[in-house]
Amino acid sequence: MSTEPEPATEDTAHTVDTGPETPGTAEPAGTASEARSDEPAGDGGEAAAQVSEVEAELAAQRIERERIERRKAEKQGPIDAGGKLSGSAADLLAAVRAVESGEKPAATVFGAPEPARRPAPEPVRPPRPAPAEHSAEPAGPAGPAPETVQSVRRVLAEGGAPEGLAPQTAALLGEGAQDALREDPWLLLRVAGVRPEQADGFARALLGAECGPDDERRGRAVTVWLLEQAALSGHTALELPRLTATLAQRGVPDPDAAVQSTLAEGEALAFQDALEETGARREGEQDEEGEEGEERPVRVLIGLERYALAEESLADGLARLVNSAPKQDGSAADWEQAAASAQGSAAELIRAVAGHGLVLHTGGEASLAEPAALLRTAHALGLRAWAAAPGPLGRDRFAALLGAAPGEPPSSGPKAPAAVTVTGLLTGAEGPGRDADGALDLDLLVVVDAPQLDVEAGALLAESLPDGARLVLAGDPAVLWSVGPGRVFADLLAARVCPQIASRRPDPGPLGELVSGIGIGELSQVEAPGKEVVIVPVRDAGEAVHRTVQLVADSVPRAIGVPAEETQVITPGHGGAAGTRVLNAALKERLNPGPGRFGGFDPGDRVVHTPAPGRVLPGRVVTADAEGLHLSCAGETVIVPRDRVEGSVRHGWALTAHQALGARWPAAVVVLPGDAVQALSRPWIYTAFGRAARHLSVVHGVEQALPRAVAEIPAKPRTTRLPRLLAPQTPTTD
Repeated sequence: MSTEPEPATEDTAHTVDTGPETPGTAEPAGTASEARSDEPAGDGGEAAAQVSEVEAELAAQRIERERIERRKAEKQGPIDAGGKLSGSAADLLAAVRAVESGEKPAATVFGAPEPARRPAPEPVRPPRPAPAEHSAEPAGPAGPAPETVQSVRRVLAEGGAPEGLAPQTAALLGEGAQDALREDPWLLLRVAGVRPEQADGFARALLGAECGPDDERRGRAVTVWLLEQAALSGHTALELPRLTATLAQRGVPDPDAAVQSTLAEGEALAFQDALEETGARREGEQDEEGEEGEERPVRVLIGLERYALAEESLADGLARLVNSAPKQDGSAADWEQAAASAQGSAAELIRAVAGHGLVLHTGGEASLAEPAALLRTAHALGLRAWAAAPGPLGRDRFAALLGAAPGEPPSSGPKAPAAVTVTGLLTGAEGPGRDADGALDLDLLVVVDAPQLDVEAGALLAESLPDGARLVLAGDPAVLWSVGPGRVFADLLAARVCPQIASRRPDPGPLGELVSGIGIGELSQVEAPGKEVVIVPVRDAGEAVHRTVQLVADSVPRAIGVPAEETQVITPGHGGAAGTRVLNAALKERLNPGPGRFGGFDPGDRVVHTPAPGRVLPGRVVTADAEGLHLSCAGETVIVPRDRVEGSVRHGWALTAHQALGARWPAAVVVLPGDAVQALSRPWIYTAFGRAARHLSVVHGVEQALPRAVAEIPAKPRTTRLPRLLAPQTPTTD
C-alpha cells in the first residue's frame, strides 16, 4: 500500500453523530436516512409497456398481504380484540419466569412436546400478474381523500404534532383516521420517524388528565414500536426478556401486561423455540419411570405477524425444494459430461445442482464465473434457466458475465440465459412470467448477491418456484447482511440442510488479497505497485472532506485514469461532519455546481432514488418539469413526482456501504473520519473496500480502530427463527 501526501488543511472541530449504520433506519422526509440497499424496484425500459417502480413495489406488497391472509386462515381463530389471554397464550408470560429461574416450565404450556411441524404443503399460487399493456393504471389503492388528510391535519395541530405528518398518518390509518387518533393518540407512533416521547406529548395534549404512562394503549403502541425498530435492525423477533426489559426502560410500568395486551389484540405473535441442551443428558434419554426427562429449555420470542409468517412461509418453501426431487431435465450422463468439462468448484456446483433442489454457493467477486457457467450449462441442456439479483447494478454486473442483455428471455434466442432483478421477476416486469398455476415459468433460478435477501423477498421467491425447480443461492457470506429483517443466506449456511459449494477461485490482484484478508480478520499490508491501494491519513472530519473531494476530482483521474463519474465515495453514515450529506454537498459544489432549482437538484447531479424502503436505485438527474424530477437509473427512465422528491431522492456521489451493496466501481474512496469508530465492523470494512474493482483510496482518520474492527468486531447478531423452523422439516447434511 502507498500513502499519498497531501497538504494539511485547517482543523475544523465538528462532532460527527454517525453511530453504527443500522440497516433500514428511517428518518422523517428530507432528513431521513434512506434504507441502505440497492434492491430493485423492477421497473421496465419503456414507461408505456412495463410496470413503474412504485407500481412494482405495490404489487409485491399486495401479493405478500394476500399470502399472509391465507396463512392466517389456516391457523386457529384469533383471540377477540380487547379480551384477556387464556390457555397456552396466558401461561406463556408466566412460564418464561420459571424458565429463567431454572424451574420446570408450566405444564400447560411446555408439558407436552411441541407437535412436529407439518410437511410443507403445496403452496397456493399467487395469480398471474396482469399483462404489461394493462399496467398503465396505478397499482394499489389510491391515496387518502383530501378531506381525510385535512381532518387529520387539524387533529395533529390540536395535539402539537407537525401537520406535515398528515398525509402519512391518513394513508396509514385510512378512512376515519382523525377519529382513530382521538380515541388512541399513540397510533401516531406507527408513522415512520415518530418516537415514543413525541407520541406521549401528542397524547397528553389530546387526553389531558386521562393520559398516563400506565395506559394500556401506550403499552401496546410502544411494544409494537420496539418490534418495528428491531425489524429495522434485522431481527424477525425478540426474546421476551429482552423485550420486557426494553419496555421498562421506555417507562412502561407493567411490561408483561403490555406484551399480553399486544398479543391479545393480535398485533404480535408469541413463539417458543427449544434450546440446545448443554448438560450431559443425551437426546431421547428417559428417567427412572421410563418417561421422557424434564422438558428441554426454551426461549420465548415475540414478533410482528408480518415477519413471523414470512419466515414460516420461507421455511416451508425451502423445505419443499430440499425434500423434492428436481425435474429430470437432461440425463444424468449429460449433467456429468457437463461437469467433467468444467473446472474446480464449477464442476462441483454443476454436480450438486443436477441432483438437488436447493444449493448454496459461496465466494467472492471472481466466483461469480461459476454460477454463470452453471447457467450456460443448464441452458444448453434445455432448462429454462434465469439469474436474479436484488438490485439493478448487480443484475447488470452478472448479465455481463452471461453475455446477455439484462432481462432478455432465452426464448428469443440469446446465447446465454438472462439476468433480472428479484422484484422485477416477482412482479412480472422482468423475466419469464408465470405459468397457468401462478408459478414462475422456469426450471432453474440462480440468485446472486443472496446475502441481501430478507425473509419477505425470500418467502416470495420460494413460494413462487414450481415443483421440481432448482434454486441456487450464491453470494459472499462476509458482506453486510440484508437491509430488511432476517439473515436468510447466513441462516441457511448454518442450518446445513442442502449442499454448500465453496468456490476456490480467489479474487485477483492487491485488492483481492486485501479484501480476502479482511474476510478472515486480518488487515495486512499488500504490495500495490500500480497504486491499487492508497492510504490518505487525515486528522479530522473537515480534512477528510477536503481530501475526499481532491481524490475524486483530481488525484484519482490524474494518477489512476478513472474519471470522477466512475468513482464512488463510501462513508459509514448520513449524518455528521463527514457523512453522506456533507460529502455530497462538497462534491456537488466541485463536480456539478448549480442553484438546485428543483428541490436542491440540477441536471447532471448524481443521485440515489429510494422508491420504497430497502429499494435504492443509483442514477443521474436528466431534467425536471411539472411531472416531477426525471432520472436515469440503470439505463431506465424514472419520473419522481414533485411531492416525493424530498423524501425519496438524495445526492449519490457519496453512499453508505449498505447503499453500495451489489455494485462495484472502477474506483472507490472509503472515508473513515475519527468519530466513525463506533460504526466500524469487519463486515462493513469488507463490504466498503470490496466495492473497488481497480483502485481503492482510504481516507483514514481512525488510527488503530481500523485493524481492531477487522480483527475483533464481527457482524451484530440477529434474532431469527429460520434454522429452527427448518430443522424438523429437513435432514441435516454433512
